[in-house]
Amino acid sequence: MKHTLDPAWDTVDRLHAWLEAESDRAREQETLLRMLKLSEEVGEVARAIIGATGQNPRKGTTHSWQDVESELCDVIITAMVALRTLTPDASEVFAAHLRGIAERSLSDGAV
Repeated sequence: MKHTLDPAWDTVDRLHAWLEAESDRAREQETLLRMLKLSEEVGEVARAIIGATGQNPRKGTTHSWQDVESELCDVIITAMVALRTLTPDASEVFAAHLRGIAERSLSDGAV
């Protein structure tokens, strides 16, 4: 059965292959850096929220909520690539984890 996220995971596989081809670092180092990249992306979400709400009076409103959406997408993509870096079965690992969360959290357990 084909998952609706298959096209996304196909793209993640291609991004992973591209990053692997471009890297000259040891595999362990590259893996750790991809995990750390998540922190950078989450920081960009925070910066966009601060900018969208005008929280910094010196800077004012510098971002839109669409910028926040874009940054959240970057977090998701970065996490997907990081998971793919850890396992070639990333889509299956993710689907199983999502099912587990749904079973614990949703009354019908459907994903």
